[in-house]
Amino acid sequence: MDHLLDLATTSPQSKPRFTWTRRLLGGLADSLERARTRRLLAQLDGRQLSDLGISPSDRVRELDKPFWR
Repeated sequence: MDHLLDLATTSPQSKPRFTWTRRLLGGLADSLERARTRRLLAQLDGRQLSDLGISPSDRVRELDKPFWR
């Protein structure tokens, strides 16, 4: 039984590709989440902003950012 290979481990050749893909997909998911939360922020009225402790100028500054930042 000691001679059996552990097939669950990844080979050194395939690991960088999976890492790169995982980072790319993670970055895309983060960008989409930022875009979604900024859309929600744009829909808040003044009372809701003050409840959250966000000034109107802070909101404008956040909404002016591109989705990847």
